[in-house]
Amino acid sequence: MNCCVLGAGAWGTAMALHLDRCGHSVTLVPRRMEHALSIASSRVNEDYLPGFELPHRIQIGCEIGPVLMEADVAFFACPSKAIRELAEKVRPHLEAAHQLKLCIVMCKGLELETFKTPAEILEESLPGLNYGVLSGPTFAGEVAAGKPTAVALALPAALGNPEIYQEAFSNSSMRCYVSTDVRGTELGGTLKNVYAIGSGLCDGLQLGDNARAAYLTRSLNELLAVGTSLGGQSGTFHGLSGFGDLVATCSGQWSRNRTFGQQVGEGETPESIIKNQKTVVEGYRATECLKRFCRQKKIDAPILSTIHAVLYEGLSPEEGIAALMNRQLSHE
Repeated sequence: MNCCVLGAGAWGTAMALHLDRCGHSVTLVPRRMEHALSIASSRVNEDYLPGFELPHRIQIGCEIGPVLMEADVAFFACPSKAIRELAEKVRPHLEAAHQLKLCIVMCKGLELETFKTPAEILEESLPGLNYGVLSGPTFAGEVAAGKPTAVALALPAALGNPEIYQEAFSNSSMRCYVSTDVRGTELGGTLKNVYAIGSGLCDGLQLGDNARAAYLTRSLNELLAVGTSLGGQSGTFHGLSGFGDLVATCSGQWSRNRTFGQQVGEGETPESIIKNQKTVVEGYRATECLKRFCRQKKIDAPILSTIHAVLYEGLSPEEGIAALMNRQLSHE
């Protein structure tokens, strides 16, 4: 297949390397011209994924139009907050994209104003195409290095023969599991980022292994409750895009969301961290969005609400833990 990856952050670059190893023709398209020229010259994405050389088989695109004209599948790998802007850049070129059959979302988040997922935004902005989601525990450095990884590939039920794409994007280092729950897969990836921040808060406060185990267990319980209330299937949240991604993101030293939470737990302010952060902490925006969403839908989510209070309302991490521990006792 002819694949293009729109967005050259760490995850987009790692996916380009993976698709190349799967035998596809791959074009990686950075958002900035100077970034594209830098990668094309050095064959390394020094800004976001240093240490991995891109073979010359992987083309570096500077303009979206010519790339889409040849693409069978387009992977959207920009931050979730930029998905609508990217869709606007893609729209003028769709008429000439005769081969384009499928668009796959790789980012995780919700639009603050509309509560829409990235796939929903693309479907609204670019009607007439099929939209799927690839999600799961996917640390970019490990994917780029070809270490064993498993992901959920959620494709719309209307798309015939999903096994074609499952086989096309799987190899000895990445195993794709097909799902038709596109919304649930996106929600799982969004929710786990919020709970990863809470895991980091626990680490920053040095609460110990008992607290971490309890926190992960209750977070999964809440993720299931919130995710199903918002339209996802419970089996999805027990799978790779829910439980699997939650475990990885809450414990991995590479997790931006967990690290962010740890820094807050150690006394830094959320605003100062975000201001000085080069890469995007998706869970920060997602916490605000999901808090609003849960309030609107009258969904009880005490862990999410406490994380929101720490990040946006001035509650100290110590006070947040105390509030959770002193809630009314209940059955498991």
